[in-house]
Amino acid sequence: MDSQTFQNDVSSGQQPIYKPTSDEKTMAILAHVLTFVCSFIAPLVIYLLKKDESPYVASQAKESLNFQLTLIVVVIALLITVIGILLIWPLCIAGYIFVIIATIKASEGKLYKYPLCIRFIK
Repeated sequence: MDSQTFQNDVSSGQQPIYKPTSDEKTMAILAHVLTFVCSFIAPLVIYLLKKDESPYVASQAKESLNFQLTLIVVVIALLITVIGILLIWPLCIAGYIFVIIATIKASEGKLYKYPLCIRFIK
């Protein structure tokens, strides 16, 4: 399958046409779950390494990377305001929940798009 066809499937919210291999699922899981340890670095490295090899892994790493970058931008914006500082904890908890959901979906071989995420990398 070419990457353009796969990208069309991702943007329309459909599941991938092919079933991802066990290795592809593992890499997609790592792209999501390693954000607990090193924020945006892990999905960035996985995306750069696998973008030409696996459209599934590339799409999930890109989603994870975009979500982590969105969280960083929002936290910086919240730190500027006094009331925003109170909203950082709920934001972090929601972020953890979304990462857990994405990890579960990746383990099932399904595509996942984070809600309210700025798509820095398309």
